[in-house]
This record gives sequence, C-alpha cells and structure tokens, in this order.
Amino acid sequence: MKIALDPYMIRHLSLAELPAAVAELGYDQIELSPRSDFLDWWVMPRATKPRMSEFKAAMRSAGVGLASLQPMYRWASPFEDERQWAVRCWKKAIEVAVEMDCRLMVSEFGRGASPDRTVAERNGLATNLNTKEACEAAWFRSMDELLPLLEREGVTLSVEPHPEDWIEQYQPACDIVRNIGSKALKLSFIAPHTFYYGRDIGAMVREAGDLLAHVRVADTFDHTQSSQLRYIVNPPGSSQVRVHQHLDIGQGEVDFDGLFKAMADIGFDGLVSACVFAWEDRAKASSQMMRQGIEQLVQRHFSAR
Repeated sequence: MKIALDPYMIRHLSLAELPAAVAELGYDQIELSPRSDFLDWWVMPRATKPRMSEFKAAMRSAGVGLASLQPMYRWASPFEDERQWAVRCWKKAIEVAVEMDCRLMVSEFGRGASPDRTVAERNGLATNLNTKEACEAAWFRSMDELLPLLEREGVTLSVEPHPEDWIEQYQPACDIVRNIGSKALKLSFIAPHTFYYGRDIGAMVREAGDLLAHVRVADTFDHTQSSQLRYIVNPPGSSQVRVHQHLDIGQGEVDFDGLFKAMADIGFDGLVSACVFAWEDRAKASSQMMRQGIEQLVQRHFSAR
C-alpha cells in the first residue's frame, strides 16, 4: 500500500520545490491534482518536456515518487466537439503519465458539458442536451477511444462518481466499471464524498472489491442528517448545490474505522492519499496529522491480517 499527499494546499510551490516539501511533511509519494503548470483543468496539458525533466530530478533528489496524476477534462460532454477535445487532451495526459513513469491516473466520471456552453445552448435553439443519459453515452464513447491506449501503455485509470457528475452513487458506478471489464479501468473511493455515494461505507467498499485501486482520505459532515439541515443553503431548495468538505480526519462524520476495516477485508493494496483542502492556513500541521491518522488506521485494521 502506498500513502501519498495531494499537495493542493501548498500548490504555490514550484514543481522543483514540491518534492522536498512533501518529504518534509512525512510523505514519500505525491498525488498530483490539477495545477496550471502541469495538468490544468479542461485544457491541453502544460507539462513541457523541460518541466517534466526538472520535476523528475527533484523527486529523485527528495526520494519521492509520483503515485498518481489527476486529469480533468469534459469527456462526458454531449457536445461532440467538446468531447473530442477532451479525448485529445486525455491522450496527451496519458503521454505525460508514461513520460513521468506514473502508472495510475485518477479522475471523475465527468460533469458533462461546460456550464457556460450549456447555458448558451439553452438560450438558443438547443435545450436539455446535458441530460444524464446523454452524458453517460458521451463518456462511453470516450472510453471506447481511451481504454485501448491505456491498456497498451500499461496505465491504470481509476474513476469515481463525484458530486455533480452524471453519476453520483457508488453502486451503479461499480456495475459500470465491472461490466466494461478492462484491466485498465478501476474504481476510486473518495471518503469526503461518502454521503453522496450511499449509506453503508463498508458495503460499498466490499462491493467494489478487486476493482478498488485508490482511496482518498478527508473528512466531511453528513449533509443528509438533521432533516438535511447539516448545511443551510440559500435560497432553500437549491437543487444544483453540492456542498461537501475535505477536512482533517475527526473533524466530520465519515466512519474511517468502517472504511479501513472494509479495505482490509478485501485485501486492499492500492493507493491511499491524504486530500484535505480546507486548511491552507495550517497546511503543514494538517498534512502531518493526516499522515499519522492514516498510518494509525492501517495499523489498526491491517496489522492482524
């Protein structure tokens, strides 16, 4: 099992500075989420060859590996030009992963079309194009193009249903990935999204079983509790709002003992990443505490097996 840090809270550091900072926080693996100088949101990768070379040298010097890369593209857009651009960006991102010797990419099932594009189309002649069914169909078309490339390059893609995606629940996501049946396609479980996924954290992890390749750890509150008033959103009933947090372990309501027990039950041996966003003002203390908390959970639930 690898334990990595998503260094989002210290993203002000350059790629050359990042590995040493991650090592100082107690980690030997990086989970690189989108950043403007490498894999930025929605656009062609900005990872130039000199930049990749410098980043690799800095990681070697710090004794830190690149455990995963997270591309984010609109591969589930029902607008075909937007989807094709996303696939082109994905292909370049896979090249970057191969160049960086990173064999795990993580992403979401996709949020459909660009919000600006959707509004513009609805104000014109086209309406209701961004349905869940249309987004699912677009995602499958993208997978038809990308999975052969991933399989050929020996890169694993781990996906998760994200709040606001065309799919938010975990069980149907398991069905989709299992039915596709590619060795290159796996599942992620993102702990702070638990309360969108379903009710039984252990059952969801056990159903994923051998498909589970990646677990992100951060805490959140259960927005479904207290008559759905754990959060108050104005105006009331705002159906498009998907509030969730990425807090330190123990600051929310995620059942981490249940999560790690289920991971041990299925013999999980993939990537676990600390992925807190909420505490940039105390990023060092938060990151160190998360490493300690994950290690304690692993020791508690895996050591006797």
